[in-house]
Amino acid sequence: MDGFEPTIRVGTAEDWDTISDLLGRVFHHTPSREERDIEGAVFEPERSLVVEDAGTVVGHAAAYTRELTVPGAIVPAAHVTAVGVAPTHRRRGLLTRMMHRQLREVAAAGREPIAVLWASETRIYPRFGYGPAAQRLLMNVMTREIQLPAAVGDGRLRLVEPLASIAELTKVYEGLRATRTGWSNRDERWWRFVLADPASRREGATALQGVVYETADGPTGYALWRTKSRWNDHGPDCEVRVREVVAADPEAYLALWRFVLSIDLARTATVPYAAVDEPLQYLVDEPRRLGSTLADALWIRIVDLPRALTARRYAAPLDVVLDVTDPLLAPNTGRWRLTVDASGKAGCARTDDAADLACTVRELGTAYLGAVSPATLGAAGAVRELTPGALQAVSTAFRWHLLPNPTEMF
Repeated sequence: MDGFEPTIRVGTAEDWDTISDLLGRVFHHTPSREERDIEGAVFEPERSLVVEDAGTVVGHAAAYTRELTVPGAIVPAAHVTAVGVAPTHRRRGLLTRMMHRQLREVAAAGREPIAVLWASETRIYPRFGYGPAAQRLLMNVMTREIQLPAAVGDGRLRLVEPLASIAELTKVYEGLRATRTGWSNRDERWWRFVLADPASRREGATALQGVVYETADGPTGYALWRTKSRWNDHGPDCEVRVREVVAADPEAYLALWRFVLSIDLARTATVPYAAVDEPLQYLVDEPRRLGSTLADALWIRIVDLPRALTARRYAAPLDVVLDVTDPLLAPNTGRWRLTVDASGKAGCARTDDAADLACTVRELGTAYLGAVSPATLGAAGAVRELTPGALQAVSTAFRWHLLPNPTEMF
């Protein structure tokens, strides 16, 4: 197309409906007015990049200003979202231009040492330095084919209406957030977004429902779910769609899972956001009936290398020199000495010393949440060991005692 000169500009609040139309085309969904308003409530126009061609919006990328729990810490993280290019303008480098500009702006602002996203197509984001840092477990449970241990503890279950119970849900969530790698912060605006329940998204299921597990000291867990009624020649065949199960202790955890997996008339339960090391796998008597499969979840991009590496904690002392390449954010490129003391606290500074390991910024993002071992990346040829023993030492330090638990797609 001769003369095609698209421009990229910062979005405005007035752009939202047009952006929503574009994203609807890209992701093959026609948003209702209610859905537009729900998503518009968390839209940050000042972090929105809009591509225009002769006044028509043909591309978009944005970020949310949120925090992410990483091993041993909570850090500011650009939550990248709403990325798409109109089908008429594909293969013209627009996505690349947007992603490059977004990364440069995040780095220049200096607030967020990392960026995080969910990838619609996993071949896209590695070329921008994002690494697949966390997987999730999906379960399709045959609820009548499993048994759980008897309930313990003296707590009780109480049904709640989710949107009317934000204060209680927040108390449980915030009490755990600092230790749950992969969780994002939720202020009231984000709770309303997470709990939003337009009929157009239910796919024939009921409204979102909630239950709280409470003790004399207050709520210690909650579950969110919906059901879809089905019948077949054998009778009831209802499906329970589990959105979240959050518990502060084993008693609440067991009680909540016993509840959602034993709802009357149900024969199956689907769980789209479970941790790879989900404890439920070790509670049921027949784990194969959980129907577990793996899928990718969070992708991490290191934006400010020294700040990112010193923000998280580590599982073992370490003294290693990393030779890192970052073709998009040049300040990350070079040799860095990463030191970790006995408490797990790290320091990171430039050095002229010989490197022990060599990798790109993508591999650091992949290993950042403690779910993917640098030794695994070394076996794949993505990390090069230059000093014998360095890969083992780094892998030991980067691991974490719990795997990431992504709970929401943004």
